[in-house]
Amino acid sequence: MKRLFFMPLLATMIAVHAQDIKEGEMLHEVTVKGSKVVQRVDGQTIYPTRQQLESSPNGYSLLSKLTLPHLRIDPVMHTITALSNLGSVQVRINDIVASKEDLLSLDMKAIQQIDYIDNPGVRYGEGIAYVINIIVKRPVSGYDIGADLTNTLTAVNGDETVYGKFNYGKSEFGVNYSLDYRNFKGSEYEETATYELESGTAYNVLRQQLEGQNKNLDHKIQLTYSLSDSNYVFQSKLSARRDIQPNRLFSRFEGYEDLSSSRTSSPVLDLYFHHDFGAHQSLTANAVGTYIKTDSHAEHNEGGSYAYDVTGKTYSLWTEAVYENRLKPFTLSLGTQYGQKYINNAYSGDADASNAMRSSMLYFFGQLKGRLGKLAYMGGLGVSSRYYRQGQWNDRFLLFRPKMTLAYPLARSLKIKYDFEVSQHVSQIALVSDVSIKQNAMETLVGNPEITPNRVTSHDLRLTYSTPRIMSELQGYWRLNANCNLEKYYRTDDHFYQTQTNADNECSFFYIQSENRWEAIPEHLSLTLYGGIDRFFNFTDTYRHTYTAFNGGASAEAYLGKWTLTAYADNGWNFMEGEHRGHQAAAWYLTASYQLKNITLSLYAQHPLCSNPLSHQTEVLSRYIHKEVSQHSRDLGNMLTFNLTWHLSSGRKYRDIQRTMNHRDTETGILQGK
Repeated sequence: MKRLFFMPLLATMIAVHAQDIKEGEMLHEVTVKGSKVVQRVDGQTIYPTRQQLESSPNGYSLLSKLTLPHLRIDPVMHTITALSNLGSVQVRINDIVASKEDLLSLDMKAIQQIDYIDNPGVRYGEGIAYVINIIVKRPVSGYDIGADLTNTLTAVNGDETVYGKFNYGKSEFGVNYSLDYRNFKGSEYEETATYELESGTAYNVLRQQLEGQNKNLDHKIQLTYSLSDSNYVFQSKLSARRDIQPNRLFSRFEGYEDLSSSRTSSPVLDLYFHHDFGAHQSLTANAVGTYIKTDSHAEHNEGGSYAYDVTGKTYSLWTEAVYENRLKPFTLSLGTQYGQKYINNAYSGDADASNAMRSSMLYFFGQLKGRLGKLAYMGGLGVSSRYYRQGQWNDRFLLFRPKMTLAYPLARSLKIKYDFEVSQHVSQIALVSDVSIKQNAMETLVGNPEITPNRVTSHDLRLTYSTPRIMSELQGYWRLNANCNLEKYYRTDDHFYQTQTNADNECSFFYIQSENRWEAIPEHLSLTLYGGIDRFFNFTDTYRHTYTAFNGGASAEAYLGKWTLTAYADNGWNFMEGEHRGHQAAAWYLTASYQLKNITLSLYAQHPLCSNPLSHQTEVLSRYIHKEVSQHSRDLGNMLTFNLTWHLSSGRKYRDIQRTMNHRDTETGILQGK
């Protein structure tokens, strides 16, 4: 691969002088007038500027202004997307996983700092690539009420949230209600497929959508009670969600139709306790119970009528306990996680099946974090055990998961960091179900109960240059997935089946990327530019696929008194896994916000000057099937969205530290078609 040089240095962080950093965590700090960014062994700590806090109506808006590396934060659709194939993004408030509603009702005055962890330790478990931990002060008196109302002016799309928090003595009572709705009618789907029949002839199919609709209605309410003092916090949260998707996806093609709908109900009980023992020791415990009931229907009539219904029930329990001792030479963390899940999905109609699965997870971990002279280190070891049973199939997967991070300052403004980790990848539960779903007249999706988790080994090397107005980072990353779960196509009687297998598969990739930030005018104008080259390898006993892609983007934020202007653009995320080559569509948007006392008015323009932007694109490169799929959305083109945020508080006084949480299980294990 060609050598990648530093791009023009266009970036920096501005942040506010704040509390001392724990020994062993700070590597190098950069201070601008009234602001500070601290580089840590596992990421960075950001102290937002006064302008950033005052111009942000909610947590999504604030995070989008920080331009966190490797992430796309959409303040309109309220989403946070990892622009990589490393894993998911986890947002926390005071160390506990937060919900969308928590971010929308976040009190900007209470925010102390934001820890962006792009190198999560052994505690966070599998599948987590980035952690955003927002540290806030705890209110001890008064009340805080507000509303965050988002409505698209050019399409039927809205996200409305109202909330209230009331403090009395050591107690806080909170209530939050949100309504999310959507009715998009402008989708355009096109698929060209070539099937190689057993006779050797090619059979070509064009699936072109003539009419489409995507509807969704989601209600959620959560009640919160917390009791806290100077050395302990207890919180309980009860939430309930009702997700209704009538005719969730309706598509009319030439000669046939495709339809699906679903209804989901899910109550969640979340209990959390934290206790400080003296100045250095603490114990944290968390338990979450979830129930999910799902009723869904799907049908299509390509090559004949095919319809099925699914009634599903999911019960899950997740617990965690963590002990921490902040000693002088290092910080010691010990903990355990335990999870239990039971899924019972009954398929009726043309997909007649009964699928019951039990799974459990047990994880122990220990970690040391500190310094030896100028060398900062973080080392840990986790041991995980996963058990799975479904009918006659059962399996137990045991894995030792070491992790080591070393960081060293080469000069005042230059540091180098290396990270090594062994983790595990667990397939979606739906993919291990003993169920088959017909996709269309030619294809069937088949679950495989015999696939197991697999080991993931990664190496990460970074060189970072930081000055008060400029930050530039060059990163090289390599990941190897041994015996990973990759898709496999096979054919029988001129019908084509897609499944997943472990076998002797190897799925790996590496990338080189540069991230650059420049504060062109301190506290008024910030610019960001990033880009990199990715190389993917997918090897099995039946195919060998490689792919090279470029990914990049840029952003700008301007703070002009009560006005805030931002611009963002990226080319999406291009990747390859198994026999699928995917393109996460490009995004570009402009925003303007105006602060009027306790009201913030914002206007967002998404995909301006484009009437029908691409939403996703996929190519299948199987020896039996070659397929090109693209989908455009007129609803997302020239999309204008208006946001009104109203916030009223009285008698609020704060002290450190409030803890909020929302660990929610959403995986139902239902195998679905498209």
